[in-house]
Amino acid sequence: MTETLPTEPRLTRLPNGVTVATIAMPGLETAAIALNVDVGARHESEAENGLAHLFEHMVFKGTTQRTARQIAEEIEDVGGALNAWTSRDHTVFHARVLAQDLGLATDIVTDLFLNPRFDALDLEKEREVVLSEIGEALDTPDDLVFDLLQAIAYPGQALGRSILGTAQSLEGLDSSSLARWRDRHYRGPGLFVTAAGKIDHDALVAQTESRLGHLPATRDTAHQPARWQGGTLADGRRGEQTHLVLGFEGPHPGDPRHHAAQIFAFALGGGMSSRLFQELREERGLAYSVSAAHSTHSDTGMLSLYCAARPKDASAALDLARTVARQTAETLTMAEFARARAQLKAGLLMGLESCTGQADWLGRALLVHGRIISPAEAIATLEAVSLEEARAAGAAMLASPPALAAVGPRAEKLADKLAA
Repeated sequence: MTETLPTEPRLTRLPNGVTVATIAMPGLETAAIALNVDVGARHESEAENGLAHLFEHMVFKGTTQRTARQIAEEIEDVGGALNAWTSRDHTVFHARVLAQDLGLATDIVTDLFLNPRFDALDLEKEREVVLSEIGEALDTPDDLVFDLLQAIAYPGQALGRSILGTAQSLEGLDSSSLARWRDRHYRGPGLFVTAAGKIDHDALVAQTESRLGHLPATRDTAHQPARWQGGTLADGRRGEQTHLVLGFEGPHPGDPRHHAAQIFAFALGGGMSSRLFQELREERGLAYSVSAAHSTHSDTGMLSLYCAARPKDASAALDLARTVARQTAETLTMAEFARARAQLKAGLLMGLESCTGQADWLGRALLVHGRIISPAEAIATLEAVSLEEARAAGAAMLASPPALAAVGPRAEKLADKLAA
């Protein structure tokens, strides 16, 4: 049987701060590469809202070396795939190819931000594309409700604004806005090139240095610290379902309570055996979609409880969700705790069984922690959490000022109920 276990990761920092990290996976004939940048929507001013996401779109519209069609055709000519995403903290460009084509993928991924054309006509067309994306999000209640939650949890802050921006903010962005964004943020520090699969680390370092070694070695990435506030926000549109999500402040990734919060959230609503799923759906039939999760930004976290219910059941679903959450913090059993921890461990390891998963893991570790964290270290940290710590983490989150967002019929009544 061919050995496919990954080797130990290798890391090289270039003189200007660009970091290259790789994991070789013997037995594979493919490779994944990602350019991870520690800048996202929360680094925007209010007038720039949507700029990070628009930048990610616009670099695919063509460079001085390739047209938009050539970008697509070159990667697909070799059977590869290329994509990108923007979050509030980060931007990532990634590709997967046959190992022999990793050099081409690296060249294309770096070309995107090194040599973008930012053509004014392309910008006008892409602005319309993003406006369509905004419209789609507004028409999708289970997406919109989480944007509303973010807005009410972090009001008046970049962290609370939509990643996509608004029609008004997009109208104020032009080619010079995009160029300034690139020049300000896409510098040596904060750029992490990660790759996994059939990899030659030294060759990738050499190519990265030739492509990115000239970038400035200094950069200001200051952003407004997160300030949790809480409150209620409702969109009482017509529909067959009322979507609601209840949020509480949670620990950030560097907080010692982070893993305990993850376990608590998973036990509360991370699977079919969770208390929320069993109580709201299986026992009471109040909702079809039920979940809980603990998500994080660089300096804050959020426990969210979500469900979609018929309007007549939404109030009862909200009451029961709050009750179940409080009870879980008080009476979480060892069996529930162990099950949630096992699910988190399995999810982590299953996600690492591809070169894309391994490259993503490296990127997330470097972006969030500034260092490589092995799966074994992550699992050991999970294993070290006690039942009492998971309960305490849950109680601490539930003690914070709640934030409630609701979309659909009777949404305003839900907001009034929580505020009362």
